[in-house]
Amino acid sequence: MTSRDLPPPPPPAHLRAWMDEDVVRADRARFLADLGRRSLGLGRLLLLWAVAAVFALGWTFVGMALMAIEEHDPLSYLFGLIFAVLGAGVLIPAGFWFAWGAKRDRQVRRLLQAWAEYDPDPTAAAGLRAPGRSLAWLLASFAMGALGLWVTFGAAASARPGETTYGEVTYYMGFGMILWITGLLGLGKAGAHYRWAVRVFRTGGGTPP
Repeated sequence: MTSRDLPPPPPPAHLRAWMDEDVVRADRARFLADLGRRSLGLGRLLLLWAVAAVFALGWTFVGMALMAIEEHDPLSYLFGLIFAVLGAGVLIPAGFWFAWGAKRDRQVRRLLQAWAEYDPDPTAAAGLRAPGRSLAWLLASFAMGALGLWVTFGAAASARPGETTYGEVTYYMGFGMILWITGLLGLGKAGAHYRWAVRVFRTGGGTPP
């Protein structure tokens, strides 16, 4: 999400009689286009990937801590503790960042729903389908999810007793899971948005993803 203010909610019904309907319809079309980009734009996808990258960085520190602890010597324990603290220092803010993004996304969905239901206009709502953006999200998210599954199962399948440590397997499987979950979130977001937009186009209403 960008740092710009979100569009305002639709005006209350009792004020509509005092407003120019042409201006309100123009505002509605502009706000729907803006909210659609915020919900399924390139910036939103990059933000999701940025959060995943921060989680991956934090998990890397955790993996280094696990691998250091497996060395079983005092210096390695010290490095393991340092890496664990660094990992927590990255993962905890990343969790708050993810929660903030999810809250912001809910605000966008509520506004998108409110403006879609305000004086429904199937012609204006057609642009909400955003097939190009939806396809880009689907392809990019599918590729990331597939890579995550490959890393996760590949790490487990290629592990060899006595050669591969538990810390290494845990790190690579966790890293793959981060990629897989990120891809799954993107796929769900794109599919849900497109299905909702099609319902808006056909019926002039619906509940956003």
